[in-house]
Amino acid sequence: MGARGALGRLLLGLQLCALTRAAYKIWVPNTDFDNADNWSQNRTPCAGAAVEFPADKMVSVLVRGGHSVSNMLLPLDGEFVLAAGAGFSAADTSVNPDCGPGAPARFLDPDRFSWHDPRLWRSGDAARGLFSLDVERVPCRHDDVVFPPDSSFRVGLGPGARALRVGSVWALGQKFTRDEDLAGFLASRAGRLRFHGPGALSVRPEACAAPSGCVCGNAEVQPWVCAALLRPSGGHCPPAACRDALRPEGQCCALCGAIVSLTHGPAFDLARYRARLLSDFLTLPQYQALQVAVSKVPRPPQPREAPGEADTEIQVVLAEPGPETGGAGRLARALLADVAEHGEALGVLSATFRESGAPLGDGLHRPGSRVGLASGLAAALFLLLLVLPAGALLLHRAGKLRWRRREETPLGFHNPVFDVAGSVQQPPAPAPMAAESTSQSYFVNPLFSATETDA
Repeated sequence: MGARGALGRLLLGLQLCALTRAAYKIWVPNTDFDNADNWSQNRTPCAGAAVEFPADKMVSVLVRGGHSVSNMLLPLDGEFVLAAGAGFSAADTSVNPDCGPGAPARFLDPDRFSWHDPRLWRSGDAARGLFSLDVERVPCRHDDVVFPPDSSFRVGLGPGARALRVGSVWALGQKFTRDEDLAGFLASRAGRLRFHGPGALSVRPEACAAPSGCVCGNAEVQPWVCAALLRPSGGHCPPAACRDALRPEGQCCALCGAIVSLTHGPAFDLARYRARLLSDFLTLPQYQALQVAVSKVPRPPQPREAPGEADTEIQVVLAEPGPETGGAGRLARALLADVAEHGEALGVLSATFRESGAPLGDGLHRPGSRVGLASGLAAALFLLLLVLPAGALLLHRAGKLRWRRREETPLGFHNPVFDVAGSVQQPPAPAPMAAESTSQSYFVNPLFSATETDA
């Protein structure tokens, strides 16, 4: 009843958050005994198995069912939280022939989960067609953070270079909105079993009151966010499927699509504009495959910017889901047309957009990509060099083109630098006007020398 009551209070609190513009992030992984993802064999221990926990770790483990084991190696410090009807009993391995005397079932490292990993959080206000930038997938400074009360968990708070600040923290059925209360919980045994690392966590219950939204505030921790996100791929971004891929503000890797940047006035409402995108654009068949992220981000400094200019802007990221179809560029142009018609009513002052290049391998090239043009010119030049000598050889064999002998060729190219006719240097003559030039200097190409008719 305790867990169910806490869960009910949690759901009520989340509904209140939704009414006050506060976003919330929910922690996804857990350290439950009955979760197959927590075991080395990707399955829970079978009846009669030997079970091992990391001896040098601290962990809290929720046990939901009954389990029989042959032996168990416990962690250095930890706890089992037994649900109703849960427990352990001793059993011989002969009870279950499918659970042979192989390697023991090992509980995976509970310290593997990091606060900065975007894959480990779920947004409470997610909607179809919308996605969050990588730095906004982890809790922002105004967010309410939720650790579900019906699961055990353990989370690393990072390297401690910067204190993590959020709006509030829900843990073990309690909501912490004051630093003093949260610090006391983190220092307790229950807190140390669930939070670890040198990082600090603080709360400041400041709801985002601006209708235009608030900047997430995670720019300083983006290196740690990207490191955690890209760790499975060795720290490298996957190659983009298009030329001139774009990297939005707050995103770890470049993507294919378009970015619309909006400058806004005091009448702009971020939630209303996001709802307008969902209802008026993303429901159209030609845009339904796109993914859109809308948020307020720091505005990059502009050259010759006037004093007093806004330091933030609304970033609308239109991401292509697969091989680019051009839908993102079409939607970006549609949004600019919408601003031109309804910008005043929306509170939008101006709009610009950038678009990625064509998909790789389709032979089409948009402005900004000159690879195809250069390849075409090189191929044409190569063909020309092959055709011209062959054509000249054919004309010569047909008797329509005759070579001159070297001694018959009047070499009329005159270079005064190498004139050896005299040792006295003559002053250079004044250059004649271009319109009156009578220079006879020329260059003779024996392949294309004009034939002379015999008298």
